[in-house]
Amino acid sequence: MQNLKTISPGVLQTPPGTGQEVLCVQHVCRGFGKTPSEQLVLDDVNVTLCEGEIVGLLGRSGSGKSTLLRIIAGLIPQTSGNVNYLGKPLSGPAEGVAMVFQTFALFPWLTVLENVEAGLEAIGVGPHERRKRALAAIDLIGLDGFENAYPRELSGGMRQRVGFARALVVDPTLLLMDEPFSALDVLTAETLRTDLLDLWTQGRLPIKSVLIVTHNIEEAVFMCDRILVLSSNPGRVSAEIKVPFKHPRNRLDPVFRTLVDDIYAKMTARQPGGPAKPELEAGSWLPGVSINLMAGLIETLAAAPYNGRADMPEIARTLQLEVDDLFPIAEMLQHLGFAEVSEGDVVLTHAGKTFNEFSTQERKLMFAEHLLRNVPLAARIHTVLGERPGHRAPRVRFEQELEDLLADDAAQETLDAVIAWGRYAEIFSYNDKTGIFSLADVES
Repeated sequence: MQNLKTISPGVLQTPPGTGQEVLCVQHVCRGFGKTPSEQLVLDDVNVTLCEGEIVGLLGRSGSGKSTLLRIIAGLIPQTSGNVNYLGKPLSGPAEGVAMVFQTFALFPWLTVLENVEAGLEAIGVGPHERRKRALAAIDLIGLDGFENAYPRELSGGMRQRVGFARALVVDPTLLLMDEPFSALDVLTAETLRTDLLDLWTQGRLPIKSVLIVTHNIEEAVFMCDRILVLSSNPGRVSAEIKVPFKHPRNRLDPVFRTLVDDIYAKMTARQPGGPAKPELEAGSWLPGVSINLMAGLIETLAAAPYNGRADMPEIARTLQLEVDDLFPIAEMLQHLGFAEVSEGDVVLTHAGKTFNEFSTQERKLMFAEHLLRNVPLAARIHTVLGERPGHRAPRVRFEQELEDLLADDAAQETLDAVIAWGRYAEIFSYNDKTGIFSLADVES
């Protein structure tokens, strides 16, 4: 960035974690769904954030990262627990808390300058002061010269810079970021990440602390002073990791890579007292992982140089996959009995190696066997179809059963996933137009 300026008088950041407490989250729970068996998304979550800190929330899908961020932003209430901002209970959006979203969320009919001014206008800042502060924010974030451009004229990276400028223009104490780089290409994300860190370490930002949600382990280690790892279903803080490196950080440094590997291991470690292989239940949430992705990971693992075993950070870099992409694929292979996931490694089982060697039709037969044995919902649909006259059943029958156990969107995703797998395995067919299941050898 050129001609960097501060929006308001800047104060150099204090050492991480040594400043005044900005945020305190105590025993927060959040549930969705139907009572009395409400679906818990967050359970007994505790988070503190002090001046001078960038803290990352890292977790897989279902860990409630974004839900927690929205509670802290005052956009949704917690079911129970307390959220204190600058020592006072938080109730709704608070002055001094700004948020940058994953999607750019710009008004397409407004220019860059007008988009940045919009937040100030909403809180009653006068036209002259509004214009002065918006121009300073645009200059700070590196968009000088694009004040009169419309969002359609900007690249993705430039649009996200507008989002940052809009957040910073209100001089926030706490900046919340919900996967702000995930919608960008790799190079653009890296540039914006580095530019933001430069502004932070040079004390050119008005903010005192940052809380960022990410599913990218390397991003968390690159940016954060502390990382909170959330477990899934429901989300709980399972680990707190202090990042000891000063900025700027070198991704290729062996100690950097070791910490990334350690975090992968923590996120794949078996919980104390938990089963070696987690068993699915009829109401388990299932991710929409395609057959092609599962088969592709098996083939990659089976080939050299992995020969059946791979370090997850290494294979993630090879396949250019992030946590939310890689973990669901590996875990579904584990559920199906084709792989084992533990301590940051994914290892093909004998069944996985056999699947890799099979022809297309042989793979279908093997997948059908493993699907019926290991995924209760698939087995339930197949059994119901076998027992009913005409061997047909409506989708709504299984939807209603799932919606008693899962939130509506999770139920839909789970059923859609099983439909795709069942069609591939030819254990049943499904007519999307009529919403009717039938056995594979029955015409719909």
